[in-house]
Amino acid sequence: MIKRVFTIFILTLLLLFSSPVYSLDTTSKTLEKYTMKISKKFTRTYCNTTKFGISYEGALAFSIGETNKEFKNNKLNKLIDYSLLKNLIVNDLENNCQVYDFDIISLENLKFN
Repeated sequence: MIKRVFTIFILTLLLLFSSPVYSLDTTSKTLEKYTMKISKKFTRTYCNTTKFGISYEGALAFSIGETNKEFKNNKLNKLIDYSLLKNLIVNDLENNCQVYDFDIISLENLKFN
């Protein structure tokens, strides 16, 4: 009898004080912020490595590796528009690092699994 009353009491408390859990709602604004974050990370890494005197090919390989490492496990990766991301990176490199001859084809290895 005591077990039954205790069980009913615990179940009542769990039902009254539980908060609902909602699924992840991915909006275009969230995806845009995430894409900008990736672009800023790549640009910052590329600019810093070239300022240290590393070659452009080495800076590119290092930046792609670091960016892939940081963002590889995010759930939003499957929703990224890679052409938009690559264009954002090229624009950021032009605006922040004054790199005007960056080839967009060199960003082919920038993929997140």
